[in-house]
Amino acid sequence: MKFGPVPVEDCLGGIIAHAVRRDGLMLKKGTLVGAREHRQLIDAGIGSVMIAHLEPGDIGEDEAASQLAQALAGAHIKVEAPFTGRANLFAESAGLLVFDGATIDAINAPDERITVATLSALKPVVEGEMVGTVKIIPFALEAAALQSALARCGTGLKIAPFMPQRVAVISTLLPSLKPATIEKTLRVTEDRLTPLGSSIVAQAQVAHETDALTRAILDLEQSADLLIIFGASAISDRLDVIPSAIMAAGGAVTQLGMPVDPGNLLLLGRTKAGGAVIGAPGCARSPRENGFDFVLQRLLAGLEVSAASIRAMGAGGLMMEIISRPQPRGGGGPNE
Repeated sequence: MKFGPVPVEDCLGGIIAHAVRRDGLMLKKGTLVGAREHRQLIDAGIGSVMIAHLEPGDIGEDEAASQLAQALAGAHIKVEAPFTGRANLFAESAGLLVFDGATIDAINAPDERITVATLSALKPVVEGEMVGTVKIIPFALEAAALQSALARCGTGLKIAPFMPQRVAVISTLLPSLKPATIEKTLRVTEDRLTPLGSSIVAQAQVAHETDALTRAILDLEQSADLLIIFGASAISDRLDVIPSAIMAAGGAVTQLGMPVDPGNLLLLGRTKAGGAVIGAPGCARSPRENGFDFVLQRLLAGLEVSAASIRAMGAGGLMMEIISRPQPRGGGGPNE
């Protein structure tokens, strides 16, 4: 592509690089100079125009942006028509945005003319939300540059849709736990689940002791895809009440603790029936976003949540303070 000031006599077939305004004449940036525009420029007495001239083998900005966006668009993502060298990608369903950040870096790093921007990986999105954009900086790219970028697209971006699941909630009880707290917890949990397409199908309240909780798990595990346990007291060890009851019911504990604050004391496991079970941290009683949301969203989107994936949540895992925290950060006390 050639770019620069061109005598008006020689600009036919070029692309206007800077808007031209003169005595009622208005030619926008990006306008292709055809015979009509050429005559208008001459009649306006304009001496030269900043022009981009495509050369053989060049690919225009819109076509280049569209090809790259289409290559990046995976499952449940659509690409809208390009304009001014930009092609936007949109979610076709509610779910989590899934992609490898290294892929985006690999596209952006080699060539300043080619840019891709996305929302954060694993961000929950709604249908119709813009999740990424491709912008080609100049008016055209040579074919080799575009092909090089296309070759680095990898698996691109996709949406892991939220899948309706049956959720059961067990609340353990101690004299210090008010009934109003349990009622609020159930409301907050239902409000969390509704945008994700799931709902509470059963709930139980039992004493905060291993045998009672074990029986409740066995009673509910067959009727639920996901079991959430809200303990009257935070989990502090793998031998504590909640993990002990999960194992006594024939289940397993995958991970206790997570590098997300609030949310440190979350437990993830499996019931004997094969469903996921979350021992919720105390902060999950609050509607404010916390580490519980990270795990819940992934499970409801059908993504694997392993001990390794939880332990990889530390970068970006320090979240805003929440009022419901029993003891604020810096107080030297235990953290839920």
